Amino acid sequence: MSEQAGILILDRKARRDELVAMLESYFESMIKYVVDVRREVVAIGGELHCDAEQMLMESGSSQSDLWGANYHPGVGAEKCIAYTALINIRPTAGNRSMEVCDPEIREAMRRITFRLIGEGEAI
Repeated sequence: MSEQAGILILDRKARRDELVAMLESYFESMIKYVVDVRREVVAIGGELHCDAEQMLMESGSSQSDLWGANYHPGVGAEKCIAYTALINIRPTAGNRSMEVCDPEIREAMRRITFRLIGEGEAI
């Protein structure tokens, strides 16, 4: 785990107190995060997805493996992930919107999110 500017890089399950701190720091009902679908780590927290993306790249991730999302605790597994972030706009990679369009990438993000952050349970 690495921490900087209110952002944590996690390769293990986030602790409840870490998630509470992330919620209290910025948006109260959601936490921004970026998933490295190749390394299977996440950078959670912060105000902007691009800050978490930068931290992951500095720790060895490739930008092409990084996808942004928002985690909403307390809404259940089906609604807790919003696959939307400005960093997801990549026309040359076939993703022309803020939403992650590739179902395989979305499934990888979901699996990693559930393992490292949560499955939408209340915090």
